[in-house]
Amino acid sequence: QVQLVESGGGLVQEGGSLRLSCESSGFTSRIEVMAWFRQAPGKEREFVSGMLKSGTGRDYSTSVKGRFTISIDYARSLLYLQMFDLVPEDTAVYYCAAHPQYNINWKSPGAWSYWGHGTQVTVSS
Repeated sequence: QVQLVESGGGLVQEGGSLRLSCESSGFTSRIEVMAWFRQAPGKEREFVSGMLKSGTGRDYSTSVKGRFTISIDYARSLLYLQMFDLVPEDTAVYYCAAHPQYNINWKSPGAWSYWGHGTQVTVSS
């Protein structure tokens, strides 16, 4: 099993920045791909960004491209999501996800095996 724990969420004003972290533990050597999703109230969970654990193959949703950056701190087993120029539409619970194989539909929540419990991000206007 793999355990994922997100942190770093909070309340920020429009135009501000936040960095989310996802700490992984357990059989992390099995993981090939990791991602961030988010879910706003009344909406479906949506893909935000993903990357291969090898450090290549980053992908971003159109709505966050150019504002968010995904990265991995291998020494600390942390997945990051650095978020700049936040807007109220970014308000959501942000989830970390992981999967043992990279060749899945990254944008489909159902394709991912492991999930964290989420961290709330609220952007005020």
